Amino acid sequence: MAVVPASTTALYVGDLHPAVDEDQLKAAFSKFESVASVRVCRDSTNGRSLTYGYVNFISPQDALEALEVMNHTPLNGKPMRIMWSTRDPDARKSGVGNVFVKDLSESVTSAALQELFGQYGNIVSCKVATTDDGKTKCYGFVQFDNEESASTAIEKLHGTMFYDKQIYVGKFIKRSDRALASPDAKYTNLYVKNLELDVTEDVLREKFSKFGTVSSLVIVRDDNGSSKGFGFVNFDNPDDARSALEAMNGIELGSKILYVGRAQKKAEREQILRRQFEEKRKEQILKYKGSNVYVKNIDDDVTDEELREHFSKCGTITSSKLMRDEKGMSKGFGFVCFSNPEEANKAVNTFQGCMFHRKPLYVAIAQRKEDRQIQLQMQYAQRMVGLPGPSTGVMPGGYPPLYYTAPPGLVSQVSPRPGLMYQPLGIRPGWRPNGFVPTTRPTYQPAQLPMMPNAQRQPRQNRVRMNGNMLPPQGIANSASYLQPASPPLPSPKDQNNQRAAPVKHVPNGRSRESSKSPGVPSAAPNSTGPAPQGSEMLSTMLASSTPEEQKQILGERLYPLVQKHKPDLVAKITGMLLEMDNAELLLLLESPESLAAKVEEAVQVLKLSKTKVSGGGQDSMHSGYHISAEVAVN
Repeated sequence: MAVVPASTTALYVGDLHPAVDEDQLKAAFSKFESVASVRVCRDSTNGRSLTYGYVNFISPQDALEALEVMNHTPLNGKPMRIMWSTRDPDARKSGVGNVFVKDLSESVTSAALQELFGQYGNIVSCKVATTDDGKTKCYGFVQFDNEESASTAIEKLHGTMFYDKQIYVGKFIKRSDRALASPDAKYTNLYVKNLELDVTEDVLREKFSKFGTVSSLVIVRDDNGSSKGFGFVNFDNPDDARSALEAMNGIELGSKILYVGRAQKKAEREQILRRQFEEKRKEQILKYKGSNVYVKNIDDDVTDEELREHFSKCGTITSSKLMRDEKGMSKGFGFVCFSNPEEANKAVNTFQGCMFHRKPLYVAIAQRKEDRQIQLQMQYAQRMVGLPGPSTGVMPGGYPPLYYTAPPGLVSQVSPRPGLMYQPLGIRPGWRPNGFVPTTRPTYQPAQLPMMPNAQRQPRQNRVRMNGNMLPPQGIANSASYLQPASPPLPSPKDQNNQRAAPVKHVPNGRSRESSKSPGVPSAAPNSTGPAPQGSEMLSTMLASSTPEEQKQILGERLYPLVQKHKPDLVAKITGMLLEMDNAELLLLLESPESLAAKVEEAVQVLKLSKTKVSGGGQDSMHSGYHISAEVAVN
């Protein structure tokens, strides 16, 4: 008699035929008047049955009667497996009281197996494993509601005869928890490989029969009958098998050296190989921990030799690799491994942000993916609760994580670093380091700029020509959507002294050169409908000649119209979030529409999470600072 769990009126129905629907399942339980609802679970993407469902009753007694009467009865030619519904996933996966049974006769059914084990306790679930066409796999599982009943069943039934076969009954062990066979384990089956293709079974039997009685022997062959070069030899006695392994492994048969080992199941071999791979991987990680440098934003023209030569200034390089795709094209990133961590740190401090073949490099100590994810999760948790903590691994050195509150006025607090294409961003008024962030989220506001009449000539030094379009002066936005009427700015004396600087043109190969045109040739009219096309080298040159605060303004004006195409309703907030990243990452976003789209989507998800936290109230709403990853894919 099955025991009714307290306040339970729901039954789980498993092993359903894929064609069974709710109507058929309801008809099968129609004899019970208190059926409240019936459901067959389906795949949300294609609507196919998951071959299990639930039947809810009003009366617990009807549910108990249905369990006893309907369990293992066929529906559409397939027996149903019915048990009490358990909502707690930990209880379902605990494995308490689960028994494994093998060496079953082909005529044993789930009902017969339950009848055999039912005398030792209350059975929660019982199943004989079958193939898709209903044939038995000759093993099954019986789960009791407690460990004592399972232990009793194992003690009483292990090794007994059932349907004229001696069955094995033992405690079920998850595959992940199964220990590898010990060196002292007894075995009779040997695996033999590196066989000559002309070696026959008779030759192999002659070689191995001198160690004992060979019960079976086979050489695996393909569909054409040709040898695959390996086979199996099975002895009657485990001691004979061990003697054959020790004597035959490594001897020469024909022109090849034989490998002889204990025959293993596929799962065991995979586990051994996985363990060996992990041990070797951990050994490599420990050996080169802190010495391996990750480099990205590498120009497509850079070769492995140039990358190695460039970084060899910082120390001895043990290995370097520029990652390439299947066509041999550079992926834009690579790794340089030094002989010690000191040289690696020197390379990071020396080359981070420096120009190399027209691009600023991103250089950092290489991290495992798992370590990087843990680090980012810790940083996010610290920001959410307002706790101070390190901010390493997200932005390069000299670039603290900031939160933009958009006040007027910018002041740099970080001293310039010589040799960089752009200088580190300082703490500005309104930008706060990780910690407390106001509940009201700020937004990025494009510069409020004067409308320039078409007839008015601009100072010559502020005009730059790219791809046939004139670049507005520094600080003037290219998008007409945020130009405001105002008086035009007057040039400074310093600007007037530089008016004779020749304009720069963008040529098809991506490199800029000075224009050979005479100063009297007029420039093209500015593009008032969107941002003017920008070459990466020209933008880098502009950033190099700008102050840190001007750099963020320039990048913000380039990002704003691009973000607006993806999320016009959140463009200000998302642009402000993106500006928290360092300038090298922002340059990558401007060059890669795919990376920008991914970052915009990431920012939207962070905003949704922040909104959820704020609506929940309490401390979470006080510390709802958000952060997006600084990693950008280089296409």
